[in-house]
Amino acid sequence: MNNNVCFLMFLSSLLLLGVTSATNMEQTTIVIDVTRQIAEIDENFVCATLDWWPPEKCNYDQCPWGYASLINLNLSSPLLAKAIQAFKTLRIRIGGSLQDQVIYDVGDLKTPCSQFNKTDDGLFGFSKGCLYMERWDELNRVFQATGAIVTFGLNALYGREKISGNAWGGEWDHTNTQDFMNYTVSKGYAIDSWEFGNELSGSGIGASVSVELYGKDLIVLKDVINNVYKSSRTKPLLLAPGGFYEEKWYSELFRLSGPGVLDVMTHHIYNLGPGNDPKLVSRILDPKYLSGSVSGTFKNVDRTIQEHGPWASAWVGEAGGAFNSGGRQVSETFINSFWYLDQFGMSSMHNTKVYCRQTLVGGFYGLLEKETALLWHRLMGKGVLGVQTNASEYLRTYVHCSKGRAGITILLINLSKQTTFTVRVSNGVKVVLQAEPKQRRSFLETIKSKVSWVGNKASDGYLNREEYHLSPRDGDLRSKIMHLNGKPLEPVHGDIPKLEPVHHGVKSPIYINPLTISFIVLPTFDAPACS
Repeated sequence: MNNNVCFLMFLSSLLLLGVTSATNMEQTTIVIDVTRQIAEIDENFVCATLDWWPPEKCNYDQCPWGYASLINLNLSSPLLAKAIQAFKTLRIRIGGSLQDQVIYDVGDLKTPCSQFNKTDDGLFGFSKGCLYMERWDELNRVFQATGAIVTFGLNALYGREKISGNAWGGEWDHTNTQDFMNYTVSKGYAIDSWEFGNELSGSGIGASVSVELYGKDLIVLKDVINNVYKSSRTKPLLLAPGGFYEEKWYSELFRLSGPGVLDVMTHHIYNLGPGNDPKLVSRILDPKYLSGSVSGTFKNVDRTIQEHGPWASAWVGEAGGAFNSGGRQVSETFINSFWYLDQFGMSSMHNTKVYCRQTLVGGFYGLLEKETALLWHRLMGKGVLGVQTNASEYLRTYVHCSKGRAGITILLINLSKQTTFTVRVSNGVKVVLQAEPKQRRSFLETIKSKVSWVGNKASDGYLNREEYHLSPRDGDLRSKIMHLNGKPLEPVHGDIPKLEPVHHGVKSPIYINPLTISFIVLPTFDAPACS
């Protein structure tokens, strides 16, 4: 292919991606350590939650839940089914704040089983509520039809009483849980994992249970699971505590429950603040804030497991960024994708196996980012690779082995409002990069820059890479419509839009525009760690 044709193709790609001379241009190199994997995620890393909140759940004079919870969601919606089926194996975690007030309408109940009602003396302003087995049957028909992998959050307060403040004590009554599990097994419903309690650890949210009681309860629950599933070929995992990480409490839980009892340690992430905080947008676009304490949390959870429970793994059991139903015109818009995918990348680097987004539907959390989550699910493999870069902190970079094929996939998140990054990728080993002086480059200077892919196979011929560039419609970060390679991602006749890449030669420049997100797939990149 002659130079003139290559140059015309290059200019066409600039027009497609919207690169203009009005932006700053910054060259950067990323060097990937291809000799080893630094961490590993689960094959089904992406997870979304379904919550219990009734329509009366309100925050800041807004009531966004409507008919989007487990108790009233329209399960016959074709779009719901297609959204789950698009993943083929989407993890769904059933749980949330009200799960420790849910009674299962099966067996010999000691109290009436009725719907949630508003009440001043109930947890989070609601009474106890009921999961009717007819509704449980309906939910499982959807799960079976769509291939969902289900985690169910159990009521850890059943039989307990409030002692003082938000502390609850007394013995956990496991009979309702056991009856519910027996019913579930008798119907042939597949449950991947059972999670014990929601945000009861440490100081708790609304309610708390001491670590001493929690450890004993896990031993009891493990016995219940083993007995109920004694005739099954596989047994569900046991997850806990589904709260906010406190090192001492989490470490003690491993010691008190003992080896092999707890399979997965779950924790929650709401690091952006309350949903009405005017700083939500600025925090999402601030790389220092994005890393902040949450990076340390992922690292510390991993360390706690290695030191006190090496038989277990770490999951983010629930994460919504902004708490109290999310941030209106933030959590359900394009800008939240920066936070969401950055969380994926950051948590993966610390052996987080699964990440559950609050929510699939409901509140202001509804998963607009099903496209971003779907791209991650399809492109990012289990193996996580180390990366060094001389880029500005505004270019967030994460690299995985590609999923289901050779090569690597790079996630690039550009938080800069005015800098377009031209990216060079290398498979150099133990190379320490020095940051180049940051200066404005003209459009022509950038065209003349040689930005190439480096790998042993680069000279084998003319090879292509795949690129998936995500941006908001009309450049509006609060848009609910996302563009992929310049085309809007909107359902067509009720179908999930196709996620198709653009192709470029591996030796051509990689351009990452301001305030965009890109997945770059290099199928022939020489990465022995991914073999």
